Amino acid sequence: MKIIRYPSEEAVSKSMAADEPMLVLISFDGKTVIMSSVDEAAEHHILLMNTGYKDTDIDSFFRIVLDRSGADWTFVCPPDYKGIPFNDKRIEAFYKDGFAVISNFLHSIGYLVGINIPKRYRRHLDVLSSGTY
Repeated sequence: MKIIRYPSEEAVSKSMAADEPMLVLISFDGKTVIMSSVDEAAEHHILLMNTGYKDTDIDSFFRIVLDRSGADWTFVCPPDYKGIPFNDKRIEAFYKDGFAVISNFLHSIGYLVGINIPKRYRRHLDVLSSGTY
């Protein structure tokens, strides 16, 4: 796992030690992580651009906001995720993959915290429970 710390390893370590909220992007394959304090990057797409990616690459990453109290997952499943044509199956795969990849990252940095999907993003999960796809 390659972890890119923006603007520097020292700045990210200092922010984590102070338990400041961190923006984190984790590639769908779990091989690349980009992280920064919220104060430094402000938004996930800005963090992408600041680290040499295009802001349109946002749909290639799981996005979380993290501190020692937990990880809030910005649960937005891309319409082309893994080429799965059925909405329910695509969201189900995104959910399963995301929990695995995010949990692995959290463990690797020593954060044994829960993963929360804030209410505003749960509409995607409602597709699974409603039976309407």
